Amino acid sequence: MSIRVGIVGISGFGGGEALRLIASHPSFELVYAAGESSAGSRLVDRFPGVPAKLAELVIAKWDPAALPKLDVLFASLPTGASADALARVAKEVKIVDIGGDHRYVDGWAYGLADIWPAEIEGRTRVANPGCFPAATLTALAPLLANKLIEPGNVVIDVKTGISGAGRGGDSKFGYAESNENLVPYGLLKHTHMPEIARTIERLSGGSAAGLVFTPHLVPMTRGILATLYCRGRATTDQCLDAARRFYAGRSFVRVTDKPPQTKWATGSNLAFVSYAADPERDLVIAMGVVDNLGKGAAGQAVQNANLICGLPETAGLDGLPVWP
Repeated sequence: MSIRVGIVGISGFGGGEALRLIASHPSFELVYAAGESSAGSRLVDRFPGVPAKLAELVIAKWDPAALPKLDVLFASLPTGASADALARVAKEVKIVDIGGDHRYVDGWAYGLADIWPAEIEGRTRVANPGCFPAATLTALAPLLANKLIEPGNVVIDVKTGISGAGRGGDSKFGYAESNENLVPYGLLKHTHMPEIARTIERLSGGSAAGLVFTPHLVPMTRGILATLYCRGRATTDQCLDAARRFYAGRSFVRVTDKPPQTKWATGSNLAFVSYAADPERDLVIAMGVVDNLGKGAAGQAVQNANLICGLPETAGLDGLPVWP
């Protein structure tokens, strides 16, 4: 079965990662690529390592009114750039929005694929979670669902690689500014906070009041490590057991006894979670690791596309992480 797919935002990091995964997907055929600054270029001019069958595909200028016949469109656009444009895409074209415009928007499924796959299957509009929610919520979900922690006053400390900022943008994300440096940002008002809070409340049935979320930019290209401090009387073994039950049969979440490392997930759609708890201190520490371009963006987007197309969830995503 050949499913005709397109990517808009092909030249960005998220779009490029989607290209890498789709190029070797057993059922997806890339027939359309669009961008702004790259329009008019061949794929091979932008991605010299692209397979020969895709080399001569010319990148189109993004125009939702001029799409070829497509089954699925992956949209990897900056937050604020996709809402109006994607509203003009024909209803019969399934869309996975990797950007932030449609998370918790009416008519769009929230694509946290490892937690709510049944809510995604068969849908035509799916909003990918942000990269930070992918790491934090995957670690929190088993604890919240099993009432092992309080949903309020969760403190989230996240370290992220610089590719999460996208390919363009401010010079502070360049090598000279990022190397040998550690930078907190988005204090108290990061764009992912409402998404995380709302999902905590969905999972727990309680209030996420008091949520603290602080990301830090670290000098590595890819990867997210989220460390979450929660209130609860569970033991470490209870947390690990709850996670193993919660993710039983799920292909992409690995529950580990030891703290996870970002390198474990590099280049993959895997998520690693682990826990450490001290009941006497009313403290549970949850940890989540993802590749911000994999499970945090294009990997989960392909997983969601598999679900909406009725394909095996793992199609095109079962490669090993890159090591070292």
